[in-house]
Amino acid sequence: MTTRGARGWAELAERPYADVLIIGGGINGLATFRDLALQGVDVALVERDDFVSGASAASSHMIHGGIRYLENGEFRLVQEAVTERNALLRIAPHYVRPLQTTIPIFSTFSGVLSAPLRFLRHGGGKHRERGAALIKIGLVIYDSFSRGGGVFGRATVPRHTFHGRKRSLAQLPRLNPDVKYTATYWDASLHDPERLAIDVLRDGRAAGGERARAANRTAAVGVDGGRVVLRDGMTGEELRFTASVVVNASGPWTDLTNIALGEPTRYMGGTKGSHIVLDHPELLAATGGRELFFENEDGRIVLIYPLKGRVLVGTTDIEHEMTEPIVCTEAEVDYFIELIEQVLPTIPVDRSQIVYRFSGVRPLPGHGDVSPGFVSRDYRVESAPLAGGDATVLSLVGGKWTTFRASAEHLADRVLELLAQPRRTSTRGVPIGGGRGYPTTERARQQWISAHAVDVPSARVATLLDRYGTVAADVVDAIAADPDDALLEHAPGYSSGELRHLAETEDVVHLDDLLLRRTSMAFIGAATPEAVTEVADAVAPVLGWDHDRSAREVERALQRVHAADPTWSSASTR
Repeated sequence: MTTRGARGWAELAERPYADVLIIGGGINGLATFRDLALQGVDVALVERDDFVSGASAASSHMIHGGIRYLENGEFRLVQEAVTERNALLRIAPHYVRPLQTTIPIFSTFSGVLSAPLRFLRHGGGKHRERGAALIKIGLVIYDSFSRGGGVFGRATVPRHTFHGRKRSLAQLPRLNPDVKYTATYWDASLHDPERLAIDVLRDGRAAGGERARAANRTAAVGVDGGRVVLRDGMTGEELRFTASVVVNASGPWTDLTNIALGEPTRYMGGTKGSHIVLDHPELLAATGGRELFFENEDGRIVLIYPLKGRVLVGTTDIEHEMTEPIVCTEAEVDYFIELIEQVLPTIPVDRSQIVYRFSGVRPLPGHGDVSPGFVSRDYRVESAPLAGGDATVLSLVGGKWTTFRASAEHLADRVLELLAQPRRTSTRGVPIGGGRGYPTTERARQQWISAHAVDVPSARVATLLDRYGTVAADVVDAIAADPDDALLEHAPGYSSGELRHLAETEDVVHLDDLLLRRTSMAFIGAATPEAVTEVADAVAPVLGWDHDRSAREVERALQRVHAADPTWSSASTR
């Protein structure tokens, strides 16, 4: 059986040319792919690893306007980010949902004088803790952006609230008793970043048909006679691909990609951000169902965030050399545990409660001596000729999850200009994947479930709707058509037919693609050796794996899921 993943390379090899070649299958590359496909452009995309496996897979699971960017004077970015947040709440409601966020505050006036100086110095100067007055000013401005004009700028979340110590501790009794105030405002959570990215990819393919091709495990490794040399990561086979425009959307690897394309650049200055996920019911209850968002003494922003019955804690902001491994270090884990103690001092936390660790590098621009926390999160597009040919290379510098649609539109407009082709349609307001027709009221939800609970129990349909949005209809049909479908013993909530459908239709090449990016098994700590083996057995028939290949995939998957955990050893699985 030929899977979707196997067809990707074959489609490129059959017709090794397109108007546009996008290098990089993170959210920005995928969104640009979708936008160009909607314009009728002949577009191809390649990703050297799995789709959405780099920086886009290491996010803080937030869609936010960036309140702290106000202090840097990045008003355009905040305006755009808030507008995009509000839009995503409407066009991707299956994964983007309102998030109540509380900032614990331990001083009144700190930072009021230093913040304007930092604005004037573009982020320079000594850091001072942000006090209540400064945070209040920032939230008033932030609310004004949330209520800006335009159909996608109108408010979709409540205004902020401010409380003193007594009421703050009544609402969150486990907070540090030294707290003086809390400020609560609303942004949005991104429950499943990887799945939203897969939706964007699917929509692009559907819009473009044969003129929208994408292949993972395919690297751009050089240039030959003005054509980009692509290499199949599974077989080592190479081909020369011709395009009028090459889009470099490889995120923090942008400079390394440009070296491969024969035009070295020094655009990037990414910083590493790590996170840990804890299975800690006491900590989960202490959050009160909201994100705790606060600032460490060194100016780094930290979050404690309930998600999928676990608690996500992050993040760091550390300079990183892209040729070095990207892992969450033990020092970073120590830092997170100390910060939890700082804000919730009566809740003990230790490493035994960590079920997953992950790390990624933000695709930030080079920033000289500017402190990482104050580097601009805005984006820009750089243009250069492709070595040895007439093609143009457009490199995306910067970009973040919240603004992926807007940055893709900006990048697509540059491409259309080079192709002398008009824009047919905007992606503004266009629903994404399972957000199309997603039921947003309880009545509509029950009607959707009832309509699809014909051959699959309604409780199962409800789970699938929560997991995939309305594309769950395809999963339900696949389960109903699979006579061997059964719930997994070691991975509750998933079934063999469901996983076979994902493996067959969503470009799965390796087992870790399923565990890390098509499901939440790794994130919640469910990727145990027993569960991973069970998943491999379920998908082996559709991926053409024999016993030896399955065993290798299990070993590889466990190594990748537990790569950052020094207490884990493959010997424990034998």
